[in-house]
This record gives sequence, C-alpha cells and structure tokens, in this order.
Amino acid sequence: MVPAEVADAGLETDRIEYKGEKEMKVKRVGLAVWVKNTRAARNLRKFGNIHYVSRRMKYVSMYVDADRVDQIIRRIQQFKFVTRVERSFRHLIPTEYDNARPDQAKEYDYELDKALVTSRPRTELNDQKVDEASL
Repeated sequence: MVPAEVADAGLETDRIEYKGEKEMKVKRVGLAVWVKNTRAARNLRKFGNIHYVSRRMKYVSMYVDADRVDQIIRRIQQFKFVTRVERSFRHLIPTEYDNARPDQAKEYDYELDKALVTSRPRTELNDQKVDEASL
C-alpha cells in the first residue's frame, strides 16, 4: 500500500520500495510534446519524467502515468507554448514473436567461423617464429 503522504502529493515514481512490500512498478506511456520554446518545457516536469528535449526540432520526449494519460494530455494542451501532443504507440508493437525461426544462412556462417577459430592452420611465419624461439 502506498503511504498517504506520497499519494496525497501526487508523486509519480517508477519504482518504490516500502517496508514489507516488494517493488511496485508503475505503467508508463511515452508522449512527444511539440513546443514553441524549449525553455518553457521546464513546466512539463510536474506531469512526468522528461526523457529528452530537442532544441533544434523543439519537442520534449517524456513519460507519464498510464492511468492518467488522457487527463495529463488535456492539461498539457492548455499551455500556450505547446503546439501539439502525440502519444507513443511503442507499447503496442509486439516484441516477442510466436513463430521466430533462426536464419539458416546466418547459422551456417556462425558454425563456419567457429570451426575456423578452433582449428587455425599453421603458417610458415608461425613455424619460423617457433624455430627462432627454440634456439
């Protein structure tokens, strides 16, 4: 259970560890906020974690709480320095595939390289170095 002080303050954290509890992970959603002035982007800190600020392209990449994302987007859009807000769809892209088969050509190349490394042919230069060392 989250202590009342943290819940009342509206603090947003990624991981919190309390007495007698294990880690609690908060689900986050990425936002791209396009701004007119990057100095004014400091005001966005209270809504979530700012990941990156691009001065040249004038956007802010940030992460916000997934439960309150619609409310946060509405509040951010009310600022005069914000031109538009875009939601990240990265969490919707599958990263694990059911029918993933390894490429046979790559496997063959890997096996070939492995065999070459383990059985190095002796060259004439190597033989000469060994003969000179034994003298």
